[in-house]
Amino acid sequence: MPTAAKLVAAVLLAVLAYILSELVRPLMPEGTAFGNFNYVNMAIGALTGWFIMGRRSGRGLVHGINNGLTGTAVMMLWALGWHAAYEMFRQAMRNRFDGPMEALTEIFLIASDNAVTIATVSVLGTAVIGAVIAGVLTDFAAKTWR
Repeated sequence: MPTAAKLVAAVLLAVLAYILSELVRPLMPEGTAFGNFNYVNMAIGALTGWFIMGRRSGRGLVHGINNGLTGTAVMMLWALGWHAAYEMFRQAMRNRFDGPMEALTEIFLIASDNAVTIATVSVLGTAVIGAVIAGVLTDFAAKTWR
């Protein structure tokens, strides 16, 4: 059932995903083709906000902050997984892998390499601050508009 908290959480996490995507771009190797990178991350953020954060809102300030941190962590994990799977599929189409198990393990290797690359103070700091803001505002929306 649509609620104001779900809508607020979806919008806020989509905006946070866009901001984080812009911070991640300069950290990637030179010549990386990003394509729809920001839009995919925004969609992941909106879905995470709607289904994860929006459903768990309205329980108080501390729970709201925890909800924001959890939603942002889930959003970042889903984004890392999605982009790693996409890169594995792109490499698989070039016959880089000998079998399906090698291709599946490559997803985790790509995701871990990307996680290490983006683990900077600016990205993680922005993620934490954005998560707290998103969690508090989502909790406020849940309490205000029932």
